[in-house]
Amino acid sequence: MLQRALDVNTLRYQVTANNLANSEVPNFKRTSVCFESELKRALESEKNDKDAFHMVTTDERHISSSAPYDYRTVEPRRVVDYTTSLKANGNNVDAEQEAMQIMKIQMDYRLLTQLENFEFNQMKIAMKK
Repeated sequence: MLQRALDVNTLRYQVTANNLANSEVPNFKRTSVCFESELKRALESEKNDKDAFHMVTTDERHISSSAPYDYRTVEPRRVVDYTTSLKANGNNVDAEQEAMQIMKIQMDYRLLTQLENFEFNQMKIAMKK
């Protein structure tokens, strides 16, 4: 999960940097990355699947009942905001907001790398014993 979070954070950084670089381009629309909501939905589907009713299928051509959404297959999605326009030229990127987002992403990345380092240290300790 930590590796996946680092990958998503890297993608978020690239997308935000692209938004910031195009903050003055006419008709450019801001892009964001959605991952956490999809991950939450997958984890909830696995939790709710335990008590759910399941149909038995005897052939692979049969329609299966709703299977849980595996959290390991969740991929980040890029979402373009076409609905808003912040400036008169049709651009909806707020450079100040994007700069703050980059700072937040960098802090999140540092935290995730510290967590990963902690995990590796725990493994080293366990392997020494």
